[in-house]
Amino acid sequence: MAKPNYQYEKRSKELAKKKKKEEKLRRKQENAGRPVEYDEYGNPVEPGQPEPGQDEAAPAEPQA
Repeated sequence: MAKPNYQYEKRSKELAKKKKKEEKLRRKQENAGRPVEYDEYGNPVEPGQPEPGQDEAAPAEPQA
């Protein structure tokens, strides 16, 4: 039976964590200039996300 390569597993976990962190930072920087919209309960709503009363199949209203 082959012994497990713990260093390889650790390195791949570190790389995955680093990639996820960079992706999160990139998304934050993209959204930094956009105004945040809130629903009637005060929860932030992402653009393009259907409102609770809106049908999911209906397209979102275009923003000017």
